[in-house]
Amino acid sequence: MQMENLINEQLITLELKAGEKKAAIEELSGLLMENGCITNTKTFVQDVLTRESLSTTGIGFGVAIPHARSMSVNRPALAFGRSGAGINWNSLDGQPVHMVFLIAVPAESAENEHLKILSALSRKLIHEDFRRRLEEAPDESQVVATLTGN
Repeated sequence: MQMENLINEQLITLELKAGEKKAAIEELSGLLMENGCITNTKTFVQDVLTRESLSTTGIGFGVAIPHARSMSVNRPALAFGRSGAGINWNSLDGQPVHMVFLIAVPAESAENEHLKILSALSRKLIHEDFRRRLEEAPDESQVVATLTGN
């Protein structure tokens, strides 16, 4: 699954309004709903929160990667939100989250599809320069370009 097949400018918000984890997941799920990636926001959010309850998706470096395989997902997608204020995510490093990547994968998809997406994203996010480019991107198109390597 190529990154350019997962995200577009309509799935990005550079100013997350949410001040806490659940609200951030709901806000990004709204983008997925508006763009036809999911069929039911409430079900999808619940699936993400259920996954979140197993262990935090706040990986450190100001980044969280909440995700779920869900019956309410039409097609694999990635929504991205940026928070200037930061969100308490119970991250591994104890720091607030400023960038949220919400991964949506259909429930019946291959077991490892969301893991492949997670892995591809994580490999990029370990690089400080990559994170900085996302933090400083002036608009949605620059975020897409950074994520897709264009």
